[in-house]
Amino acid sequence: MRILFMGTPAFAAPAIDALLEAGHEIVAVFSQPDKPKGRGYAMTPPPVKVKALEHGIPVYQPTSMKDGEALKIFRELQPDVGVVIAYGKILPQEILDAPRFGCINVHASLLPKYRGAAPIQWSVIDGEPKTGVTTMQMDAGLDTGDMLMKSETEILPDETAGELHDRLSAMGAELIVKTLDALAKGELQPEKQDESNTCYAKMLTKELCAVDWSRSAQEIHNRIRGLSPWPVATALLEGKKLKLHRSAVSSMDNPEAACGEIISLAPLTVQCGQGAIELLEIQAEGKKRMSSEKYLRGHKIETGTVLR
Repeated sequence: MRILFMGTPAFAAPAIDALLEAGHEIVAVFSQPDKPKGRGYAMTPPPVKVKALEHGIPVYQPTSMKDGEALKIFRELQPDVGVVIAYGKILPQEILDAPRFGCINVHASLLPKYRGAAPIQWSVIDGEPKTGVTTMQMDAGLDTGDMLMKSETEILPDETAGELHDRLSAMGAELIVKTLDALAKGELQPEKQDESNTCYAKMLTKELCAVDWSRSAQEIHNRIRGLSPWPVATALLEGKKLKLHRSAVSSMDNPEAACGEIISLAPLTVQCGQGAIELLEIQAEGKKRMSSEKYLRGHKIETGTVLR
């Protein structure tokens, strides 16, 4: 099939390789504009653009999808289908209708649950036992189109959102190939989403980072791994911010200790509202990420110290 691919971040890039390996032709790629990054604010291309250029695929980076220029490109290239994976722009109906088979999206959840911008992170934060990827026929709503195919996976107990992201990215690449194969054979059976089972995965912000130590150890563990690698859960240690990168639910429990109180240094263990949590990888202000064991070798902390 002739595909016009639309995507921006690393999550979408593996699908380009998978589609080409399956024998499809990607006639062009749409991606978000380059953005300044790093201390020098050098203009940096998004991962999908980098991947497309590796394969010699033309790349377009429109700032608007509503000024008629994008539609003109669609009509000139005459793709059979648009494949959209984490593109980051709302597509007007005229774009969705331009390809012969419309536009198909890969979404990183088991729809209709976790529509929206951060489905991977919220599935971890909410302690979901499983998630997956869904392909859907796009419509004008936000992740509301008819579902086409799904692939499901267990969320591992200590898996971070970053680790789950990489697994779902590979699953999404595989699923879009299967979906287009079924489309070509006329075997797809679109399914309406059950609106009664929806929930929205809102965009992550740094306001979510501060840990509430009155919560249970499991809830705090879920938040720490759900906010890793960005924006990262935080606590205050003696008035200074401490980033919490990796944790584990502890078998220790001292109900008489205050919420946020350090009850052990081997390993670094903090009392929660219910149960306790081990902080495995942390990062002090202005320092590199490291194991808590290494951190404690260079910083004197006593049990009884309370994290805020």
